[in-house]
Amino acid sequence: MSDAEGDDVPSPVAAAGGAMDINTALQEVLKTALIHDGLARGLHECAKALDKRSVHMCILANDCDEPSYTKLVEALCAEHGINLLKVESGKKLGEWSGLCKIDKEGKARKVVGCSCVVIKDYGKETQALDVLNEYFKSKR
Repeated sequence: MSDAEGDDVPSPVAAAGGAMDINTALQEVLKTALIHDGLARGLHECAKALDKRSVHMCILANDCDEPSYTKLVEALCAEHGINLLKVESGKKLGEWSGLCKIDKEGKARKVVGCSCVVIKDYGKETQALDVLNEYFKSKR
């Protein structure tokens, strides 16, 4: 009976099929990093981590309404040579980085917006991480 239960649930990578898009890959990498306690969320935590140069990647929300905030994060990333990725919404970024409650149906509730997240530890090597690394290589 236990063998049949495992076969019914496909893995997230297998469900994606062929090529994975950047947002899907980012969600998976953020989830893995969150599990391994490798995320810093918010300006204070992100600025400290960026200054220490202990960061692999930085994600910034486009809808941030404070120009000095985005200017600071972009400057720190450029100065230290850290990959910067921009997403369209702070609410989505907050949900992807675990700043929400999950209800019984698996839907995100009480999502807190977040303008900046940095990944200090990927956790483990995944296909999604490879997709993001290829994206950054093609951007240079």
